[in-house]
Amino acid sequence: MQSLDLEVLTQLKHWLSDGQQPWLCTIVTTVGSSPRPVGSMLALSGGDVVGTLSGGCVEEHLLDEIAQRKIASDCPQRLHYGVSAEQNERLGLPCGGQLEIIVQQLSADDGLWITRVIEAINQRQLITRTVDLASGHTQLQPVNEFKPLQINAVTMEQSFGPKMRMLLVGAGQLGQLLADLAIAMDFEVLVIDPRESTLAQWRGPDVPLLHGLPDDMIASQAVDRHSVIITLTHDPRIDDMALLEALETDAWYVGALGSVRTTRSRLERLATLGLSAAQLARLHAPVGLPIGSKTPWEIAIAIMAEITQLRRLG
Repeated sequence: MQSLDLEVLTQLKHWLSDGQQPWLCTIVTTVGSSPRPVGSMLALSGGDVVGTLSGGCVEEHLLDEIAQRKIASDCPQRLHYGVSAEQNERLGLPCGGQLEIIVQQLSADDGLWITRVIEAINQRQLITRTVDLASGHTQLQPVNEFKPLQINAVTMEQSFGPKMRMLLVGAGQLGQLLADLAIAMDFEVLVIDPRESTLAQWRGPDVPLLHGLPDDMIASQAVDRHSVIITLTHDPRIDDMALLEALETDAWYVGALGSVRTTRSRLERLATLGLSAAQLARLHAPVGLPIGSKTPWEIAIAIMAEITQLRRLG
């Protein structure tokens, strides 16, 4: 889940608590170029807007339509944008892009499901909202797998869950650059390092810096399938200890910096320390896409590129 979507839900909760009846707008289908993916949300109340659908004139058009009472308030409405070249030009959509949006006015009762969704996200749990498109009634169901938004003539189903958490083992320069990229791509980042002197020299973004043995620190974070763990120190005494714990967790991605030769030696050591072939097969090493990267920035980009590729393909 993107932090902007959590911001939308939180603002909706505040507006409903204040007695307002805000509108929730959700992208349900896209065709061609799209500024925002399916599932992106926008909240409207009066002239206030939180979130984005197009980054421009679609939001302005929605505000105008709602102000003029052209959108029904008793049930969700399906609106299409970009269905003609004229509309694309007027609304500023990318060339050929089309959006279908569900627009729904919320009432005080909707505060209950919004509160439950926010609680689930904060507890790092997955939950699915099913909306009856005839009545606007919402049902929630805990789930084990994230599913893309689905819509038919009767219902819309949308999954919500926690942000991806990235645990970086190593507070050196590469960790600092990787943390910058990961935060820009909406990851929650934590940095682990047993070396006090290295932590003291951190010049990266403002993230939690955890001092202690890497296996203990990883275990303490209740690592789940929405987690990424990457070792970066080049010190096998640190990296191996972290990987022994990381490969026992449910982390979605575990990676280790190092050359092909270093990786081969690492796998042999980890096998002698008791990790199974299946656990070792989970390790992404050498970490990152093989783009010929040499500099720290290039390596950081290669790592984030691989993670992005796997998320999109998965």
